[in-house]
Amino acid sequence: MPRVSIILPAYNEGENIGRTILQVHEVMRSLSDYEIIVVDDGSDDSTYLEAIKVSRSSPELEGRVKVISYKPNQGKGFALKKGFECSEGENIIFIDSDLDISPNHISHYLSALQDSDIVAASKFHPDSRVESPIMRKILSLSYHWLVRILLTTDVSDTQAGLKAFKRSALEKVMPVIAVKQYAFDAEVFAVANLCKLKVRELPVHINLRATFSGRSIIRMFIDLLGIAYRKHVKHSYQKELRNRNVLVNKRF
Repeated sequence: MPRVSIILPAYNEGENIGRTILQVHEVMRSLSDYEIIVVDDGSDDSTYLEAIKVSRSSPELEGRVKVISYKPNQGKGFALKKGFECSEGENIIFIDSDLDISPNHISHYLSALQDSDIVAASKFHPDSRVESPIMRKILSLSYHWLVRILLTTDVSDTQAGLKAFKRSALEKVMPVIAVKQYAFDAEVFAVANLCKLKVRELPVHINLRATFSGRSIIRMFIDLLGIAYRKHVKHSYQKELRNRNVLVNKRF
């Protein structure tokens, strides 16, 4: 069984996915066994064809890169969950395919995972370097405070596109995850908090180029309200976790 599975969710990343696969491969080839799982989330461009092309470009890659594709587009959360279902690694890496975050961070995050259940990049870490349009920074900070208020989690940044997990942690969390789109990450940390999982945040150098549409922002807010409702009102996460014999934080 591969020790590490790197999952790359991709939507219309035809221009980047080949370079991303090769950069991840270069980082991982000096480490222990690994696999790269590209999840083409219903792209309208050449994402799938480019991923397949690179995966077959050398014997070394051909045995390590899996490419999953489906239609229609479902959302980043759905893609990550699908990638996890197809993974075999004892440790799992989620990293965005757009190269906003360099894969060079991966080895450091894997090392930190030895004494944690989850290691997450945080734009708010004092040692982080964030290059971003001012409006994106304002939206990011606003979302950060909404998550802390509505979900009562201690994680400073749920949305940065690099996270490392022990497989055992995701096996507890994933079965109760409902969100398919961008608030998926916030839901993961809300459930991880209930499961008493140890989360460590690390600095990151990130260059945020894309912007969110008004529709995406509204959708994220609605999803956050849904997570808060399931956690604090219905207690559906707690009930489901107990049904699965997962230890639940007694504060909730």
